[in-house]
Amino acid sequence: MQKFCHFASKNIYKWPNKLPLPGQCAKMEFEYIRHGTTSLIGFFDVATGRMEMPYLNSTRTEEDFVEAVKALTETDPQAPWTFICDGLNTHKSEALVRFVAEACVPGVELGKKGKTGILKSMKSRADFLHDPSHRIRFVYTPKHSSWMNQIEIWFGIINRKLLKRKSYLSIEELEASILRFIEQYNLTAHPFKWTYAGIPLAI
Repeated sequence: MQKFCHFASKNIYKWPNKLPLPGQCAKMEFEYIRHGTTSLIGFFDVATGRMEMPYLNSTRTEEDFVEAVKALTETDPQAPWTFICDGLNTHKSEALVRFVAEACVPGVELGKKGKTGILKSMKSRADFLHDPSHRIRFVYTPKHSSWMNQIEIWFGIINRKLLKRKSYLSIEELEASILRFIEQYNLTAHPFKWTYAGIPLAI
């Protein structure tokens, strides 16, 4: 099973932080110059704990998402793929429906976006993408339940360990840093262990 979510990180150069002095804490500078942003579409494999096929780009359109999904599924073209993601529009787009239809049910009549058939509405597109009979399937977390998606844990890790205190002078430098972090992280990656036993809280 593959788990998916995407993340936009800022590319910022901050003025140098002030180092700690005897009796004083380190001080983080709040002034910064923004050099741009990059978007990371990441695929977290819940079985191995690895981040697979990271996709970095200046935009995060439905076409970007489809390109990222397509690149990942092409690594094993006959395998079944299940993507778990939130209800963002790009996760239920016309382009994604067309890609899944071509890969799983070629020749199916899709209708017209906003008017008829599978493409009619976001709900009809989501129902099609969620179909368990498809080799490539999308499962959506409920509203306000992003904590259920394990990739959110991984994004917390990269934020704390890499992005929170780093400054970059260019988008290229930021993207290279993210890719290095992922490469190093994957060397010792392991699945996350859920500790919640499902016991309701006492009131």
